[in-house]
Amino acid sequence: MLLPDGTIAAGAKSRMEEEFLLEALRWMMKSRLYDQRVIALQRQGQFGVFSPGTGQEASIIGSAMAVDPSRDWMVPQYRELMATVHHGLPLEVISAQYLGKIAPARIPDGVKVLPTQVSIAAQLPQATGLAWGLRLRGEDSVVIAYVGEGGSSEGDFHEALNLAGVVHAPIVFFLQNNQWAISTSRRVQSATQSFALRAAGYGFEGVEVDGNDVMAVYDAACDAVERARNGGGPSLIEAVTYRMSFHNTTDNPSRYQDPKEFEEARTRDPIERVQKYLAGLGLWDGKRETALTEELREENEHALKHAAGAAAPRPEDVFANVYGDPPPRVLRQRAELVDRSGV
Repeated sequence: MLLPDGTIAAGAKSRMEEEFLLEALRWMMKSRLYDQRVIALQRQGQFGVFSPGTGQEASIIGSAMAVDPSRDWMVPQYRELMATVHHGLPLEVISAQYLGKIAPARIPDGVKVLPTQVSIAAQLPQATGLAWGLRLRGEDSVVIAYVGEGGSSEGDFHEALNLAGVVHAPIVFFLQNNQWAISTSRRVQSATQSFALRAAGYGFEGVEVDGNDVMAVYDAACDAVERARNGGGPSLIEAVTYRMSFHNTTDNPSRYQDPKEFEEARTRDPIERVQKYLAGLGLWDGKRETALTEELREENEHALKHAAGAAAPRPEDVFANVYGDPPPRVLRQRAELVDRSGV
């Protein structure tokens, strides 16, 4: 387990080689740099409403690295953007979505990622159904589904976990407890001591992990994935972290967030924690950080430029992918819209 000062707790096991931890840091830094860039674009009116993962990078990346993109499925909420990129969803496709580009935002064939979901916890019953279907088909696949602690108060959360326990679905429910359900503090969200305790009520294992420790997150997620793949059924992981930014770009956390609490959370920055550890091994310094930062910014900028240059939606696209065989009234409405728009 990686401690806030960058040291490893005595006796803690780790599946990560030094090269693997360097790769994790690369993805974590890429995530934060993308957050910074697109927030700036959103403030200029050039990007859609966005929910950053700042402060939660260890949870997002540590969990994503525990699943296999070639056979496992990922069901995100809306703050796991870079996890989906790690799982094979091109960053330019995600960027196109935030720019309102319909066709370019289509998830490519073969990418085992479901669309992001803004309706809180509504993706979880779908994730359970997906995992159940994979088990019935005899596939060697696992589903990882994300939700926040606020989503655990939704009925969809309990229904999904209950069914997953009953059918022994190969699914990992990954709950990011970032202490805030928009402006509602975790302290008034629930009286439970740990959200992970809820798993017992549905007949499977729950575990709480330091969500700012990428090594601990990866370790817990690997255990849960292995258990699901080997027929052990579902798991619930609670990653305790902190949202070091706003809920989304329409939010103003200064109206409800204690500045002292925020400053204390910054001392547990998950990226700095990894950098300190690697520096202690002689694998990280200011020169390496500068070089990697520049490389990652170029990657992010390339994806954003590609998305910006993609085809804009046409008026008639609003009718696409609604009916397999559109009825006459829909075809008539579509033709009328095309005539009025002059396209």
